[in-house]
Amino acid sequence: MSTLHPDIEKVLFSETEIRRRVIALGRAITRDFRGKDLLLVAVLRGSFIFLADLVRAIQLPCALDFMAVSSYAGSESTGIARVTLDLKKSPVGKHVLLVEDVVDTGLTLARLRGALKGRGVRSMKACAFLDKPSGRRRVARIDYRGFTVPDGFVVGYGLDYNERYRNLPYLGLLKRRVFEHPGKADL
Repeated sequence: MSTLHPDIEKVLFSETEIRRRVIALGRAITRDFRGKDLLLVAVLRGSFIFLADLVRAIQLPCALDFMAVSSYAGSESTGIARVTLDLKKSPVGKHVLLVEDVVDTGLTLARLRGALKGRGVRSMKACAFLDKPSGRRRVARIDYRGFTVPDGFVVGYGLDYNERYRNLPYLGLLKRRVFEHPGKADL
């Protein structure tokens, strides 16, 4: 295991645990989408590492595209999810799998589903690396779930706080002092 970063309170899931779970998700997605025209739509930026590992675990031909949705300022959700980058490919006739890093409030997932509804998709499902039900403001149907996490700010494996910690190979709980007293984080 990698050395614990000084801003991390504890490791929630190790690199090995994450790898095993992503492989299991890939198998389930492969089984469920066999013979279907699959389009993975990843939500940037937090999902990029999860997406890279997940797509390698899916044993089917699939296309990739990206959307970006902004709803956070620092460590808090603004309550407004707005699409800042839309698809480049047409989703018409595709079976779409939304790939999210964290489903917290449910607002981003609802916004994505709304943005794709009416675009001629054959089906739409969601895969989330993390589910954080304690922050839910909207019902969020997650068809493929990596892990459920408790309340707290999690970083690593692509997830960040103010563009830091994405490169940690594990998922860790950020020490409260880091986001409650910005500027005092260790470098």
